[in-house]
Amino acid sequence: MKTLIPQLYYLLRERPNRVNIFNLLRFIGILAAMVTLYSVLFHYIMAYEGRTEHSWVTGFYWTLTVMSTLGFGDITFHSDLGRIFSSVVLLSGIIFLLVLLPFTFIEFFYAPWLKAQAAARAPAELPQHTRGHIILTTLDAVTEALIQRLRQYNYTYVIIVAELAEALRLHDLGYSVMLGELDNPDTYRLARAGAARMVATTLNDRINTNVAFTVREISDTVPIIATANTHASVDILQLAGCTHVLELGELMGQAFARRVLGGDTLAHVIGQFEELIIAEATVGQIPLVGKTLAESRLREEVGISVLGVWQRGKFELAHPTTKICRGTVLVLAGSEEAIRRYNERYCDGIATDAPVIIIGGGRVGRATAHALQERGIDYRVVELQPERNRDPEKYIIGDAAELEILERAGIRTTPAVVVTTHDDDTNIYLTIYCRRLRPDVQILSRSRLERNVATLHRAGADVILSYAGMGSGTILSMLDRADILMVAEGLDVFRVQVPSSLVGRSIADAAIRRKLGCTVVALRIDGKTMINPDPTFPLPAGAEMIIIGSAEAEQHFLARYGRELGEHTARKA
Repeated sequence: MKTLIPQLYYLLRERPNRVNIFNLLRFIGILAAMVTLYSVLFHYIMAYEGRTEHSWVTGFYWTLTVMSTLGFGDITFHSDLGRIFSSVVLLSGIIFLLVLLPFTFIEFFYAPWLKAQAAARAPAELPQHTRGHIILTTLDAVTEALIQRLRQYNYTYVIIVAELAEALRLHDLGYSVMLGELDNPDTYRLARAGAARMVATTLNDRINTNVAFTVREISDTVPIIATANTHASVDILQLAGCTHVLELGELMGQAFARRVLGGDTLAHVIGQFEELIIAEATVGQIPLVGKTLAESRLREEVGISVLGVWQRGKFELAHPTTKICRGTVLVLAGSEEAIRRYNERYCDGIATDAPVIIIGGGRVGRATAHALQERGIDYRVVELQPERNRDPEKYIIGDAAELEILERAGIRTTPAVVVTTHDDDTNIYLTIYCRRLRPDVQILSRSRLERNVATLHRAGADVILSYAGMGSGTILSMLDRADILMVAEGLDVFRVQVPSSLVGRSIADAAIRRKLGCTVVALRIDGKTMINPDPTFPLPAGAEMIIIGSAEAEQHFLARYGRELGEHTARKA
């Protein structure tokens, strides 16, 4: 019944469908009148033949068997008049029952009914009570990753699709879709854009500009997030009405440069929650090398906590016995003063003069080069297309799969290789190749799709940044101005209210780290942040916990406490 009612609504709400149904009913009425007339004539002709024993039911029975061409033969006329009448009934039955009725039924009812079923699966309008949803304009790698996170945190969303066939395909795959043209203001009016939490568009710059400008005709307040493929489009998108414009290529380039060995080993800030600062520091030739975290005494001497370490591309939660090696990336948490003390005591400065190799001179490659230059690190860009040569002294034109090209770029001495092409297969191929050439080199690789992150790890990449993961994490961070931080691919810092079942219990007693693989790095109590709280401190009601963990650990936490958190408290931070 719940399925039938929406289908009837979509069937009857359009005037052409109502006209078709009226025509079908009129045809059925004519057919019924014809059957009735033939049944009456049946009795008159039988009386003409002197046979009056047949009932009215028999008349209808005879008419229907003859018109449908079944012709059981149990009732027949004996006169020529009766046989002529039978022929007329038979021919009219062939025309009306076997030809016109199926055609009319299919044309006026069945086809519109199928269309109504499709419309119910891919509606052209959201219910009027829809509030707080996210409107997406396409399903690509970024929005697919974003949808997974929205589902995880119980946010509702809808993808606007222009073509019915594509909308039905996405619906059958489990996505929430709505049929509509992206450049039509009515589409966003029917999508309840005025009551939406956000509109996110990740198409090309021109379409994104059109979407933003069109949405602004409907609402002046809804946040609009758009991606920009070129820096020149940022101003135009902002003028069109975008609240935030994301240059994901620039963001990814800066993230690559921050994680490259060969430059300074400063602790680089990657996120902040009030007084709590999250930073990353690559270990160079400093006194920490060879020590365990317990032996480093960073918490006692510097006032900083090590949340975890990246070793050969894998993140591990910090343990007292975790050993610090050269190239280890420490994920740190502490106050601004503690980060400053760490940099003063453990910063190595410049470690090598050998240039970093960047494979791929596209948007991400150029952004990485620019960020490395700002850090004072030399680089060489290996690019296959000559027209992308921006600096003959820095660019090596050729195929990175050729040993001669890589040797010209400095593969034998470089401290790091950054693979930034847009094709995941190429990135995996080059990662394997560079790892075989230099087992000791640091390899940073880009992944366009999240599913290839694990493959790149197996190929030998130390650091992997996913375009989809970074884009979805950045967009999610802008929901309700929530503080959201993706520390690295597959590692998140998130903020939740203390679940009711943990109120009054200590962090140690709850065993969040041991059971779920998450670490509580701070507590937010009455507007004040308690950094690195005492594990024996009882968790108060109404407080917020700031937690770090892998994507898997985060899912385990939400699966365990998600029902207690509710939609508005379970938000990434």
